Amino acid sequence: MPRHSRSRGFTIVELLVTITVLGIVLMLGLPNMSAWLQNTQIRTSAEAMVSGLQLARTEALRRNRQARFNVVDTLDAGCNLIATGGSWVVSMADPSGKCNVDPSDTTDPFIVQKRSGQDSSQNVAVSASASTVLFNGLGSAGAPVQFDLTNPGGGTCQQSGGTMRCLQINVSASGSVRMCDPAVGDATDPRKCP
Repeated sequence: MPRHSRSRGFTIVELLVTITVLGIVLMLGLPNMSAWLQNTQIRTSAEAMVSGLQLARTEALRRNRQARFNVVDTLDAGCNLIATGGSWVVSMADPSGKCNVDPSDTTDPFIVQKRSGQDSSQNVAVSASASTVLFNGLGSAGAPVQFDLTNPGGGTCQQSGGTMRCLQINVSASGSVRMCDPAVGDATDPRKCP
């Protein structure tokens, strides 16, 4: 008796059904993926800003002199301090008009580090209560400063009924830096903003 071997593989119908199911799953997940990417940009920008603020405080303590965290509009020679800029510079002196200078301990404005708002988080909008945070040699900021990070292109913030997970950074007068979520309402949740 001859044996008939059956060929293995997928039929065209099985392939079409699989591709159709994958397409439907991707279509359903795409809006959530877009919101996730937009929220990730806010988180990335906030974490970078917290890192910059902590670096400015550390430099002030290390050098026992005033260090600055400056929010600026651009990182070129025409930069200005602005409370709504997305870029920032950690320096020992006022970097206005000198943000294009490479980090240096010998060249005014003694830039320690800088970051462009276009680095992986170009959709994030920053609004601060002050354009500069001055840390003294003891690490104190003198006055509290608040930074609000949003993504207007992605939608409204959750605390306003939207889908964006907007974040807030608070610098206390003592110099402590804390990131929080303004949408959190539970007083026992450590993510709650003061």
